[in-house]
Amino acid sequence: MVELLASTNAIAWTDLHVSPVALDLGFFQLRWYSLAYLAGIFLGYWYMLRLIAQPGAPLARRHADDLVFYASLGVILGGRLGYVIFYRPGFYLDTPLEIVKLWDGGMSFHGGVIGTSLGIIYLSWKQKLNWLRVHDYVACTVPIGLFTGRLANFVNAELWGAPTTVPWAVRFPEVVAGMTVLGPPRHPSQLYEALLEGLVLFAILAWMFWRTRARYEPGRLVGAFILFYGLFRFGIEFIREPDSQLVGFAQSTGLHMGQWLSIPMIIGGVYLIATAARRRVRVEPIAGTESIA
Repeated sequence: MVELLASTNAIAWTDLHVSPVALDLGFFQLRWYSLAYLAGIFLGYWYMLRLIAQPGAPLARRHADDLVFYASLGVILGGRLGYVIFYRPGFYLDTPLEIVKLWDGGMSFHGGVIGTSLGIIYLSWKQKLNWLRVHDYVACTVPIGLFTGRLANFVNAELWGAPTTVPWAVRFPEVVAGMTVLGPPRHPSQLYEALLEGLVLFAILAWMFWRTRARYEPGRLVGAFILFYGLFRFGIEFIREPDSQLVGFAQSTGLHMGQWLSIPMIIGGVYLIATAARRRVRVEPIAGTESIA
């Protein structure tokens, strides 16, 4: 089967002339993975400023500045610890110093969601903000980071899909018997996720924010985010190769780890959307005097 797949006219990842390293000075390497996180944070912050400039925003510019810090900290710590706990607990228990090597990849989106949410809740408590409405606004910015992050996954040649014969299949470098070779043609699932979790999800939330009154119903936007993300991720996992250390888990349970972690998101998203209307209240802006009914 592998030989048959390898004979198709797939795209060789090496022919794309991409490298995980964006800048190599010898004594210092700047990786695309790091730049993807920075781009996601800065672009997300820029978009957040546009969102909170609208009447009835649950936070002001001064809160947004603090939010960047807490959300970024939550993404990095939560994402890394989530990967350690959910995906490779045995490896990192034996080699704990590897945990800090973020540049080698290995982040869990589900862990990042938990970390970011905790950061938002803390900031909202500290500044006396409506924590659920702050979640709504932050949710609208997250697909930007997902888009840049998934592109970085592709450049890193990691988290690829299952073997396939589709014309756009890609042969990624794989280590076989201690040697790096081009593996069988695979789905470029990183690009599928960049499209769905990034561009499509951004478009859905942007339409809800700018064209409907969803932002005045606490929980509707963040509910839509976790619902659609969960659905997209659950579906893509069917054509995504599970992490090597979790192949046995996927075979024994019938689902990948990413799918199990997405189920609570789907359920939570449905609940938040279904109950959002009853939470609608008269919204008083953080800055200014204009109220929004």
